[in-house]
Amino acid sequence: MSEPLWERTLKVTTAEQTHALAAALGEVLEAGDLLVLTGELGAGKTTFTQGLGEGLGVRAGIISPTFVLVRIHPNLPDGPRPGGPDLVHVDAYRLDSAAEIDDIDLENTMDTAVTVVEWGRDRVEHLSDSRLEVELHRAVGGGGTAAANRTDEVLDFDTDDDDEPRTIVLRGIGPRWADAPRLLDAAGQPDTAGQPDTANEGHI
Repeated sequence: MSEPLWERTLKVTTAEQTHALAAALGEVLEAGDLLVLTGELGAGKTTFTQGLGEGLGVRAGIISPTFVLVRIHPNLPDGPRPGGPDLVHVDAYRLDSAAEIDDIDLENTMDTAVTVVEWGRDRVEHLSDSRLEVELHRAVGGGGTAAANRTDEVLDFDTDDDDEPRTIVLRGIGPRWADAPRLLDAAGQPDTAGQPDTANEGHI
């Protein structure tokens, strides 16, 4: 498994800031980009993906695709990025291996879309030699570890919109993200979200 080229840690205090940060990132994403989202239940993964969708200019209505595994949100011709990539939103929560990821044929859309995989760690790394890992952490615990909370009843309870401090950690892996700290700076960030970042010297 490839080591990150750099790491950036950001602080947000509201769901709106999480959304805005992701929207800024979505404005500079390109077809073929793979994002792997990690975080306990209610950490803000769906809120983050909704922001990405806004920045990408895709069809609204992004919700967690837990029970259908994959949702495709097409680019809007009259949106902010006409002709831009679609958004493929995957929830790998119920998938236990890379082989099960292969069964849903993400390879067919990887080149023309931005692919966002919630719960994708250790499942989707083989899909691309580059990926952006996004970790979201709640300041207030969500009732135990993700593994302990893996029940349908808990999954039906969405706390993504809670306004509480969160830490968002971005890690760039692979050649696509080698110069990404500058790319992220170009995208801009909400002033209330920015914090000094930690990065591998020599890659920023």
